[in-house]
Amino acid sequence: MNLVTGIGGIFFKSRNPPDLARWYREVLGMPNDPNTSSWAFPWQDLNGEPGYTVWGVMRSSTSYFGNSGQMFMVNLRVSDLDAALTRLRAAGAQVDDKVEQTVEGRFGWFVDPDGRRVELWEPAPIK
Repeated sequence: MNLVTGIGGIFFKSRNPPDLARWYREVLGMPNDPNTSSWAFPWQDLNGEPGYTVWGVMRSSTSYFGNSGQMFMVNLRVSDLDAALTRLRAAGAQVDDKVEQTVEGRFGWFVDPDGRRVELWEPAPIK
């Protein structure tokens, strides 16, 4: 059963997210909004279904990546968050009890065997 459907986003820490986002925008033409430190790159899957992948810069003081000291976090898109979390628990992975529901969908987290916190995202249905 394939649960991961793609990369939902890549998030990393910076001492100054607005300045770093501006640098990427000015030097590489990164199409991020000047008022934010992130950007969603839209795409379509092989069936023509729309999706997006987020590039985001967060403050270096964020605890969103957990307590490991890691500088980046990958967000994986999944087709069924509950099934993915169940499989991770069955495999002995450390899985957060918290599942977050937002307008973008449902989110859960686990720690991989190398100690990296990884975010899972089951996107909300597109209306």
